[in-house]
Amino acid sequence: MLFWPSLLMTGDLWLGQAAHFSATHRVVLVDPPGHGGSEPLTAPFTFAACADTIAAVLDALGAESADVVGNSWGGMVGATFAATHPDRVRHAVLMNATASPAGRRQRLEFGLMLRVARLLGGIRPPLTSRALAAFLGPTTMRERPAVVAAVRRSIESVDITSGAWAVRSVVPDRPDQRSLLASITAPTLVVAGREDATFPVAETRAMAQAIPGARFEVLDGVAHLAALEDPARVNALVDQFVRD
Repeated sequence: MLFWPSLLMTGDLWLGQAAHFSATHRVVLVDPPGHGGSEPLTAPFTFAACADTIAAVLDALGAESADVVGNSWGGMVGATFAATHPDRVRHAVLMNATASPAGRRQRLEFGLMLRVARLLGGIRPPLTSRALAAFLGPTTMRERPAVVAAVRRSIESVDITSGAWAVRSVVPDRPDQRSLLASITAPTLVVAGREDATFPVAETRAMAQAIPGARFEVLDGVAHLAALEDPARVNALVDQFVRD
């Protein structure tokens, strides 16, 4: 079972899932390009290249196929992988993601955030609060201080020189994948967070509608990082889907 996280996050996003699924699966947590233990980025990338990276990881592990779980960037890449490497995906779980290109407002907002981050030398206050609002909703901000602290540490540790290439590739340069996703044949679960301000429920639902036979679930009380915000509920949902 391979997990790919959101932009500005590392594989640690999935520690709650690793603890649960390691009893039944070989669990692989990916630090995506330019994040965590992966090499810094010096240029933009494509989702197709990220999908090839998943294939390379599976090859290195001697694994023919996997259950692929991704959040946001990871959900988009998981969808690309399922469409382009159909024989290597048993199940796809795509969380808090989209198949649509970035709108003008999102491109402007993230472009401004990057410029400010470069001036500050990274994601620092007062920019931190804006970044937290993109990831976490009112329920988590009010009731899950440990999650807020973990996300704050993650985003403030990002190498902005490298991370800027990732943001550019995942946000303003993001492709329209709705036609591509129509070729997915693996059983697919698409999950939205009711409080997700980055990809609202309607946008994630449109992703599910682009995938033949996809199951769509909306989780109340979570936003853009559902697996970190409410790991027990996400674990139960994914576990049941894979078993089914």
